[in-house]
Amino acid sequence: MTNDCMYLSKVVYMILINTLTALRGKHLPAVCMLMSMMVFASCKIYSLNSASIPPEVKTVKIGFIENKARYINPQLSARLTDKLQQKIVGTTRLSRTNSDDAHYQIRGYISDYSLSTAGISGQQAATNRLTVGVHLIFLNTLTAKTEEFDISRNFDFAATLSLPQAEGALTDEIVRNLTDEIFNRIFSNW
Repeated sequence: MTNDCMYLSKVVYMILINTLTALRGKHLPAVCMLMSMMVFASCKIYSLNSASIPPEVKTVKIGFIENKARYINPQLSARLTDKLQQKIVGTTRLSRTNSDDAHYQIRGYISDYSLSTAGISGQQAATNRLTVGVHLIFLNTLTAKTEEFDISRNFDFAATLSLPQAEGALTDEIVRNLTDEIFNRIFSNW
């Protein structure tokens, strides 16, 4: 721990003691949790939006995520690739490159884009489900390790909507959810 962090820990400890004394022990778990989070966040022990990236990793190459599913949403590949690039560059210290020497290399493809009935009411479909799957290949060139994994998410919509109508309403959510899941799988080991 740094000196600043130790000082901050002592200050937070004193505030915690004074607060608990003033509250006479009421709300003890909530106060302890809040104070702990303040210390951890300020000392960079834990951060709710951080990615665990070794210090020697500096660059990332993000390949275009092709659509190899049987049904092709013409917007999805480009939007998913763009959103993933934005998230990685915007929330990590990694520099994006097109070089094959990048420390991290991410590529993949949309492997599933299928429709099914999710709910029935009165012998008719009431809810439909769009399932979107992505197969990813993650290469760490510094360790020469390759990891392949699949991510799949379901998106329900009213059966009264056609697929193009549902896509119009769901595409932003699909892209956001898949991007977050891919990011968390690669950088947060979730």
